[in-house]
Amino acid sequence: MQDIGQALSGLEMMYRIRFLEEKVTELRKQQIIQGSVHLCIGQEAIYAGSLQALRKGDQVFSTYRGHGWAMACGVPAHAIFAEMLGRETGVNQGRGGSAYFSAADWGFYGENSIVGAGAPIACGAALTNKITANGAVALTAFGDGAMNQGGVHEAMNFAAYLDLPVLFICENNVYSELTPIAETTKDPVLYKRAQAYGMRGVRIDGNDLEAVRACVAEQAALARAGKGPALIEMMTQRLVGHYYGDMQSYRPKGELTEAKKHEPLVRMRNLLLDNGVSLDELDDMEAACRQAIEKDAEQALSAPPTPTESVLKHLYA
Repeated sequence: MQDIGQALSGLEMMYRIRFLEEKVTELRKQQIIQGSVHLCIGQEAIYAGSLQALRKGDQVFSTYRGHGWAMACGVPAHAIFAEMLGRETGVNQGRGGSAYFSAADWGFYGENSIVGAGAPIACGAALTNKITANGAVALTAFGDGAMNQGGVHEAMNFAAYLDLPVLFICENNVYSELTPIAETTKDPVLYKRAQAYGMRGVRIDGNDLEAVRACVAEQAALARAGKGPALIEMMTQRLVGHYYGDMQSYRPKGELTEAKKHEPLVRMRNLLLDNGVSLDELDDMEAACRQAIEKDAEQALSAPPTPTESVLKHLYA
């Protein structure tokens, strides 16, 4: 382990993301949060590690499974909760909900419920970065299923041809919604597709926070230096359903039990213990993160609901 402090910071962020998602699950179960919710439990290292490698001014465009990306960008948890609760203190005053919220002040340019649609939008940001020479990198994240969307292919071709400073992050959690990716494509090793576009491609362990941070840092540095885009396939597994209410009957028996042995929080916690960090310190961090998320949820719940008569405010067509 190269940097204990950075690893502790990464674990703290992963705890906060995990506990936020668990609280969202609780509120959705009580029907206090309404509508579609897609949770990222089990994929936290991708978000925490990537944002440790990026810098202020970079832009993040996530999938609809984006709560973790938003938190890693620095969006306050109470504002994320408030958005999903339809409160005026939400990042979009309660109008975006779980599937559409954004927070540009923190470099988080939002989720998108059109599968893969963030990729061409991120190319627009990257083109601006290149024209203005501002040194920023755009990062766009999507699932393995989105790799078969036409818009993603068009975005990669466009980015490679123009050497745009954009990173394409494929969160390969094995399932394209409810179907294994291996059953939808001839070759499920997705990073190899980068070669067809003439750009860099790599596959890494997305549950290894240090590997994520190192890879994103390397590829972002190359993009800033004018070396063009990269496709990073990050292997992981979600520990929950595709959406809230998904019974996961498609999973083989024992798969989740095995996945929980290798999930990012368990791995980083064990690594820190092996490198001399005390169990008490880690337990205290875990408890503090859980308590902070509970307070953020309480703050959001106490905020006034967005008035229904203002539904057309900020709506443009």
